[in-house]
Amino acid sequence: MATNDTIADMLTRIRNATQARHSVTAIPATKMTNNIARVLKQEGYIDSYEEVGEGVDRRLMVALRYRGKHRQPIITKLQRVSRPGLRVYSNHKELPRVLGGIGIAIISTSSGIMTDREARRKGVGGEVLCYVW
Repeated sequence: MATNDTIADMLTRIRNATQARHSVTAIPATKMTNNIARVLKQEGYIDSYEEVGEGVDRRLMVALRYRGKHRQPIITKLQRVSRPGLRVYSNHKELPRVLGGIGIAIISTSSGIMTDREARRKGVGGEVLCYVW
């Protein structure tokens, strides 16, 4: 089934997989989901991701991270900010700080997808895609 909001679909799949304590989840692969997975890996929220399949059947296999012997998920919350019905943009001076800098905001900028920290450092604003902590 095709969905209009691939980012919300990705966040929901990761959220559901962490709740069920799955080690890997499959997400339809797009440039956007690839870039978001790259940022999540850089920031240490997921272990790894890889693209499998050809053409329309491309999937991102995302390996989730847990801590401790009770397997507490590293990702406690994923929140979509900008959605197709209500886009949220921010310039570099007004980029949101998630939980006072503990979490990250993923921003889609003209220089690619990056965290709020990176965007602030580079002095670029953009669309606030989601918050992760």
